[in-house]
Formats: sequence, C-alpha cells, structure tokens
Amino acid sequence: MKKLLLFLSAVTLSANAFAQDDDGFEAIIVAGAADANTLMGAYIAPAMEGLVYSMSGGWYHTAKTHKKLGFDITIGVNAAIVPTEKELFSFADLNFENTITASPGTTPTVAGSGNPAEVTVVTQDGDTGTFTMPEGIKDDLPLNAMPAPTLQASVGLIYDTDLMVRATPKLGSDDVKGSLFGVGLKHNLMQYLGPLDKLPLNVAVMGAFTSMNVDYDIEDGSSVDGVNQAAEFKLNSYTFQGVASLDFPFITVYGGLGYTGGKSELNVLGTYNVDYNGGADRTTLTDPIALSYSPSSVRASLGARLNLAFFKIYADYTVQEYNNLSAGIAFSFR
Repeated sequence: MKKLLLFLSAVTLSANAFAQDDDGFEAIIVAGAADANTLMGAYIAPAMEGLVYSMSGGWYHTAKTHKKLGFDITIGVNAAIVPTEKELFSFADLNFENTITASPGTTPTVAGSGNPAEVTVVTQDGDTGTFTMPEGIKDDLPLNAMPAPTLQASVGLIYDTDLMVRATPKLGSDDVKGSLFGVGLKHNLMQYLGPLDKLPLNVAVMGAFTSMNVDYDIEDGSSVDGVNQAAEFKLNSYTFQGVASLDFPFITVYGGLGYTGGKSELNVLGTYNVDYNGGADRTTLTDPIALSYSPSSVRASLGARLNLAFFKIYADYTVQEYNNLSAGIAFSFR
C-alpha cells in the first residue's frame, strides 16, 4: 500500500516515488464488502481529501498577467498538511455490519504512524477471519503533507487574460501508472480601474480545474487470491479566487481569497477469494470497494516572490481545511 500512496501523492514528479514494499491493503476485504468500505474509507481519507487541496495550489505567484504571448514556466510543489486529528481513527467511532474487534482500538490512517491494529471479524454467518490494518506513511511525508508537484505553463492572451495549463503524461511502472492535467484562466481587473492601473497594485480573478488518474495493478503480489485485481483512483479539484499583488522590481507580495473543492474516488476492482475459519471456508467478493469524497473549503493565501530578471522564486501559505504550502521557481518573459 505504501508504494501506491507515495506514488499517488507525487505522481506528477517521479516514477521512483512508489519504490517501496507493498503492505497488502487488499487484506481489509476480509472484513466483508460493507465493512471493508467503512475501514478503507476511514484509513485513506487524508490522502483522498488532502490531494484535492494540494492539486488546487500553486496556480499563481502574482495577480499581474502577461502581455500578449508573454509566458512563464513554473516548477513547484504544493503540500496539503494533514490535520493532527486525521492521523488516527478509532474503531468505536465506526458503524459495522459484522462484529469487528481490534487491538488496539485505534489505528493509523494513511497519514499516521505507529503499529497498525490487528483486526478480528465475525461475519453474520458466524465465519471468523483476521487481518492487519495497513500502516501509515507519515514518516515518509515531509511536514506530514500530501504533495502534488506541478509543471505549469502560462501564456498571455487578449484582454489581460492568462491561460494556465499543467500536465503530466502517464508515468509509473508496470503496476502503478498515473497522469495529471489542469487548466485555468486569470483575468486582470486593473484595466477597468482607469488611472489606478499605473500603480504597482494588480487585482485579478482566476479559476482552475485539475484532474488526476492513477491505475494500480494489485494482482501481482496480492495477499488475497483472485483475478483482475486493480484499484482506480480518480481525483478532480477546482478553485475560484480573487487575487491581489504588489509588484515591485525585486519583490512581489501576493495573496488570494476564494474557495476550493473537488471530488476523489477509489474503486477496488476484480474478484477476491476471502478465507475464513482458518481457511476452512471461502467467500468470493467482486469489485468490493467503492469510495467517494467531496472535500471543500474557503481558502485564504499570502505569499512572496523574489524577482531576479526573468527568474522568479516564490512561496506562499494557504489557510483552509488542509493548510497548504506552495513553493517553486518560475521563468517568466513579458
């Protein structure tokens, strides 16, 4: 599981992010389809929510737009910091269809650390099974943040409007592949404010949409027998903001206020032959997990950029449900 989540978090940066030992998250299916959805939903929520927020970061480092056909290329990273209360979850807070007992009574989420719980399941038919919850990857995540590195290009169009595009072709290995695409527009409002457009102040509105898709082939090395075992991750995020900046020759101070949201989905596909009662009984589950999250939050950002001719260095911090840190470099012309 670790290799998948590290890759999912950094799919736009490097195919090496998933080179970790697999922890066999498919073992949760022993809980039965309904309870496996409940447990996986609690475990993976910080990744599925945090990535929506990090994917929406880093779209701008000034409110100023390019002249016609001016452009910039930005290389950055956005890191949505997981709230402390989302590092663990308690089994007592969840509603189960079967009888679920766990030792201990709390276990790390994907963003947590420490030893995962050992779980015993007694189904409604009286069958018994055991499994270990997957571990968290907090120790592998700087700042315990869900990162979304970006490579972005912006170009000036007519009417003081920039078109912004970020894209990553499908990267990965034979068992994990992912891609990202995003598009946005930024429109400078100073053109409507008469003589105020001579000030170093710039005010703009912007909107952007980003989509990420990751396919994970579970079957090779799966801890549960079956066929066509795979996981599909689909994440979409959007943001609408008002942006302002003070643009001086050597430094730019910028900020934004707006709204961010999106939707993320996880579907575990294929057949899974689950053993109970020490292997004496077996049940086959098909496409056992389907999860959906729709996080959203008001956001407020503040940042600064150092201007060294066409070379820029920027960083900003956003307050929202998962606070976000963005930083990077840009090469900007006209």
